[in-house]
Amino acid sequence: VMPSINLIAIDGPAASGKSTLAEIISKRLGYFYFDTGAMYRAVTLAALEKFGDVDEELHVVKLAGSIKIDVRPPTVEDGRTMDVLVDGKDVTWQIRTPQVDRNVSKVSAYAGVRKAMTEQQRRIGERGQMVMVGRDIGTVVFPDAAYKIYLEASPEERARRRFTEIIQRGGSADYDEILASIKKRDEIDSSREVAPLSIAADAHIIDSDGKSIDQVVEEALVILTPQEKM
Repeated sequence: VMPSINLIAIDGPAASGKSTLAEIISKRLGYFYFDTGAMYRAVTLAALEKFGDVDEELHVVKLAGSIKIDVRPPTVEDGRTMDVLVDGKDVTWQIRTPQVDRNVSKVSAYAGVRKAMTEQQRRIGERGQMVMVGRDIGTVVFPDAAYKIYLEASPEERARRRFTEIIQRGGSADYDEILASIKKRDEIDSSREVAPLSIAADAHIIDSDGKSIDQVVEEALVILTPQEKM
């Protein structure tokens, strides 16, 4: 297998700032920014719309295998970083609701869903020139990625960021509720049997606690500097 030279894998727990980091890096390098978590959110949304819940694993897995999820550069200027489409329908913001937040870890833990999404992610990743963000990009999806970054942050820091983000978008949010949800998600993500959240042996770890996004970006660019010389 050829190492994916022009693929940068960024992994880390929920709300660690991976997306913001990836977005900035992809702009600097002229790469496409691909947040793979959006695919699991899209499956979650589709399952909630079709079944009302995500409890029947077989149904959700079958659904995940039957829908086509695509991501592309943003076509609408409303703060989105990419378009997320399910069977051609734009669901970019629908996948960001608290209801999807509450159910996405359960869906992500289904082995059949992960298998279906990993295949779709590899298909999209093969296009190259991409910053790919998720929980298992460097460990499972593209273990041969040339560059791997694992972005760490405390649950409190992550809850504060998520809270601020929702308020800034004009929504209403409860900090304690968000913190509890993030801690629960970490637990599910780290303990699931298939592709648990873990750090690739060859990943560069960046702890973003108490750092501005600019500081985190600079730290990442130091790691990726060979990329720009190629």
